[in-house]
Amino acid sequence: GCGKTTLLNIVGGLDKYTDGDLVINGVSTKHYTDRHWDVYRNHRIGFIFQSYNLIPHQTVLGNVELALTIAGVSKEERVARAKEALDRVGLKGQYNKKPNQLSGGQCQRVAIARALVNNPEILLADEPTGALDTATSVQIMELIKEISKERLVIMVTHNPELADKYASRIVRMLDGQIIEDSKPYSLDEEGLESEAVEEKKVKAKKEKAKMSFFTAFKLSAKNLLTKKGRTALVGFAGSIGIIGIALVLAFSAGIKGYVASMQDDMLSGNPITITETTYDLDALTGMMDKSNKTEIIKQPNRVYIDSMVEYFIEMGKAADSLLIKNDLTKDYVDFVKEMPVEYYSAMTYGYGIDIHNNLYTSVRETGKNEDTNLSVTALTTLYTEILKSTSFKDYASYVPMFVPSMKQAPSSVDYIKHQYEVYGDIATKKNEIMLVIDKESTTSDLLLARLGYYTQDQFNAIVKKADEAEYNKDDYKDSFSYEELLSKTFTWYPNSKVYSKTSNPISQYVYNAYLDDAWASDENKVELKVVGILQPKANVSYGCLSSGIYYTQELTDHILSVSKKEQDGIVSYYKGLDTSSMSIMQVGMISSLSYELSYNNNGETVNSKQSVSLAGGNTSMMGMFGGSSQVSPEDIVNAIVRTLAGNDVANSISIYPIDFDSKDLVTNYLEKWNDEGVIEVNGKEIAYESRQDVEYTDTLSIIINLINTMIDVIS
Repeated sequence: GCGKTTLLNIVGGLDKYTDGDLVINGVSTKHYTDRHWDVYRNHRIGFIFQSYNLIPHQTVLGNVELALTIAGVSKEERVARAKEALDRVGLKGQYNKKPNQLSGGQCQRVAIARALVNNPEILLADEPTGALDTATSVQIMELIKEISKERLVIMVTHNPELADKYASRIVRMLDGQIIEDSKPYSLDEEGLESEAVEEKKVKAKKEKAKMSFFTAFKLSAKNLLTKKGRTALVGFAGSIGIIGIALVLAFSAGIKGYVASMQDDMLSGNPITITETTYDLDALTGMMDKSNKTEIIKQPNRVYIDSMVEYFIEMGKAADSLLIKNDLTKDYVDFVKEMPVEYYSAMTYGYGIDIHNNLYTSVRETGKNEDTNLSVTALTTLYTEILKSTSFKDYASYVPMFVPSMKQAPSSVDYIKHQYEVYGDIATKKNEIMLVIDKESTTSDLLLARLGYYTQDQFNAIVKKADEAEYNKDDYKDSFSYEELLSKTFTWYPNSKVYSKTSNPISQYVYNAYLDDAWASDENKVELKVVGILQPKANVSYGCLSSGIYYTQELTDHILSVSKKEQDGIVSYYKGLDTSSMSIMQVGMISSLSYELSYNNNGETVNSKQSVSLAGGNTSMMGMFGGSSQVSPEDIVNAIVRTLAGNDVANSISIYPIDFDSKDLVTNYLEKWNDEGVIEVNGKEIAYESRQDVEYTDTLSIIINLINTMIDVIS
């Protein structure tokens, strides 16, 4: 405990002194770098430790070779010198044994051989016989004494007898201080020839004290192989963490990559939409569930009230704040139409048109030898009434909600062909329509029934089979050929034929569910034929067309043109009435007209009174007039015109960007309408003050942002 080992470690360059100086070959070590110390330890010093410090997985030869390996000695020379050193310490023929196969004395001999193999100038021995028996200790000391004839040996021991017997100079220490030196150092001995010092400096520069990467790798690999069990366990434990991180990152990258690859496909099913009424989806997704309840001190024996009225009023206010009403003026629609065509693949305009009331086709009713010509609306009602005679009767009235409706298809043929396999042709003319089926080559039985593809007996068979009742198997039809589907025809008739005027000032019109033969000569009618059957391609998941029937922009334009002509007659009729005393409820009746439907069901003739919602316009009168109970005659006339004849300005727009990148070009263009400054539409300048902001709905961006945010949180 007096500092012997510490002093030895300082001399050997293992510890750094805190005060004073260590001079090596006349050079102070105060400014030694790590490399200087490495060279010094590897080439000037040899260590013999009390505990041997041999590498257990290396052989005796390998332990001795290690110093030469670090010094960069070649393999052949390294083996020869290591064997020579081992032979010198009496271990000839013991080269391939492991340290655990040797005695303590033999291990110390290996340590001495390792210390000598690099021909060091100084040999440091820290209690070299401390762990040995007396006989072995004498052998080791005799060996060290023999070595001391060639080089300086500095040995640490707490045994004075051992020091007196073998040492030529004894330095005694107590509590970190030198108290006695049998041969003190003389200042006269300090001087060294400058040439000798410079020679050692040059030599030091050439000496190597660092293993190459390849050598270090080989030694590490050998170490791992000698501890296979531990290496396997550490590798397994480490791999769990690495694999876990890799899985999370792979999941994140994979989902984001999949979403990115699906974005363009998803655009088809989620176009940018502009409607008269919409919701602020950004505000909706950002709403937090905030509690406005005030904490009060409750007294015992009292019941306190939770105000549901206040809750509903607050909810109503929140819902109103999310509702956005857009004023889609002719100028705005023209502004959208002037969007550069390279921004989008297709664009469709909605005018509040529902062609089901005006579309007639043939169907074979039960008990009749000839087909009956009914409107598609009446056909829907017919089969809904049939369903009411089954165990499904309580829910039959909801069926029309699940039957696909007829819609206008995007006008771009190339855009549709890019996503769908086409049997026949894509509808492009006003008298052409097309049927879209799903990837599994299926479509809804209710859709085909609504369009008159089934006879009444065939539909009855479908219903009875589903209701687990007896049915005629000859009538049951579970598939149609393409030729059968393409053979169907429909006829569109204008409102002036479909709705008949009455003399009743309140119920001014009645709906005609059955085709009147007198309409055959109508010049405005359009005979429609199914010209194509479309099926999504294998790589398309979100097509622009869902299952159903689609018509063209040309048919929409024709309907608007005919309705525009009919508006004059409607306006003249209502201007002749005294509308000053009419209420909103009376005007509202125009949005729902009655009709009678007679059909044969199970051998009985059934007469059913029904009502039909009219095409186009706002059917919510309260919404149109802002909740006012009394409205002006002009407001009433405008409401009736929109209800019966449809909108002459688009009340909805759907834009299909080319890809996800170009979607930003579309939204940036739409934002120009809401930005300050003057814009030009159709050669006319429109000031910011005369424009009302119009909000669009970009559902896909919200969905993608939510998904990516969720993935980032998970990652």
